[in-house]
Amino acid sequence: MNNAIATDGLTKTYRGGVRALNGLSFAVEAGTIFALVGPNGAGKSTAVKILTTLSRPDAGDARVAGFDVLTQPDQVRHRIGVVAQRSGVDPQITGRENLILQGQLYGLRGSELRQRAVTLLERFGLSDAANRTAGGYSGGMQRRLDIAMGLMHRPQVLFLDEPTTGLDPEIRAQMWEGISRLAADEGLAILLTTHYLEEADHLAARVAIVDKGRIVAEGTAEQLKSELHGDALHIELAAIEPRSRIDAALARLDGIREINITERTLHARADNGAAAVPMVLQSLQASGVAVASVTVATPSLDDVYLRHTGRTFDQAERETSNTV
Repeated sequence: MNNAIATDGLTKTYRGGVRALNGLSFAVEAGTIFALVGPNGAGKSTAVKILTTLSRPDAGDARVAGFDVLTQPDQVRHRIGVVAQRSGVDPQITGRENLILQGQLYGLRGSELRQRAVTLLERFGLSDAANRTAGGYSGGMQRRLDIAMGLMHRPQVLFLDEPTTGLDPEIRAQMWEGISRLAADEGLAILLTTHYLEEADHLAARVAIVDKGRIVAEGTAEQLKSELHGDALHIELAAIEPRSRIDAALARLDGIREINITERTLHARADNGAAAVPMVLQSLQASGVAVASVTVATPSLDDVYLRHTGRTFDQAERETSNTV
């Protein structure tokens, strides 16, 4: 198998005992998009820093474009493009000048440099704004320029670290369309990190769900969701209820499984969600549990995350925010 990225047992602990990576192992095939999905603080950005030679692991191995990130960092750097969470665009020069400067850093010169800049400006819809100061670009335009800069030297591997964070939904959807064409058109392996579950579902050929520095599930989005048989029930309770009362209410019902409660939300699975709802509501009401709303849905990556970690993605995000 032609792996553009291969990691084995990456471990990283920061000062104060914070374990960012806990034996992270995965592989990315050339010409595909691979998504590392997890809440803020899951270890995604730490993995990218190691793979782009900006940090060293405490243990484990990693190769990018066939080169060892620890013993061959220069070879790795010449074969990767990186779009970090923070924009690398210089706001005081034009979009074209940003691309020219980026190309010069990688040794491009003359007509090859100029033509590559023209090609990428056209590809990312920035030709009309090429000679405008980049500081006047919208957030979406700056992000497109960031990606164009990462592609100037024709890398073999492109790292996109939370590329659409902070963009409004319409611009984010436009970015998805552009990213989805990159792997095929440029022959790239793309490692995408994101905390938007729908982004990974939409873009990635394979998805690895990361929690507390380790991969808890990996596969295509469809494979991961297909493991969750039946429908997902999400029931918003009117108040926080004792777990024992809810378990007693649902214990007498057939076909209700994988019951999980996060604050006021009851999560469960059923083979036929629509048919199960009346029985569940009746049983909860008989036990004195008031319900505010009910949602029935087909399996999602959020449900996959819930199964493997015991909490919802939103809950994990809040937990991380409270510790920062």
